Amino acid sequence: MNPWQQFTQSVRSAVSDDGFLSLLKKVETWVAKILSIAMTGVIFASVTELFIFLLREVWFNNKLANPDEFFTVTLLSMFGLFLNILIALELLENITAYLRKHVVQLELVIVTSLTAVARKIIIFDFNKTGGLELMALALAIFALSISYWIVRRNRERQV
Repeated sequence: MNPWQQFTQSVRSAVSDDGFLSLLKKVETWVAKILSIAMTGVIFASVTELFIFLLREVWFNNKLANPDEFFTVTLLSMFGLFLNILIALELLENITAYLRKHVVQLELVIVTSLTAVARKIIIFDFNKTGGLELMALALAIFALSISYWIVRRNRERQV
């Protein structure tokens, strides 16, 4: 087989359905790897931000002298930062689960979404927002909970 025939055969195989799908799978894998590296950077940055916050707000500013401000502002901000890290870890778990199985795990996505909405409720500022936003968050949690229940129920039936 001459070089021209080899070239045309490789081009045909690359543009065939199987070749194209293989190329897409490789691109998806590389994008997931890049996202996992980026998410690792986000997690390290978030942990650093949390430690800086703890040092600045709790130890150096002595917020414990004014307990009202500590419990209304500092503690809620601290919880928000902790939950940001947990959400980032769950997103990283979603990415690594995709890299392992090449399938998006719906149950893991729903749990991550529930954590994100729960974070929003925990740090909810009643002075800045009203009841309509709180009802929307409650509806989101209800819908996600029903979704999680359906997915879990279907998975248990399959086992």
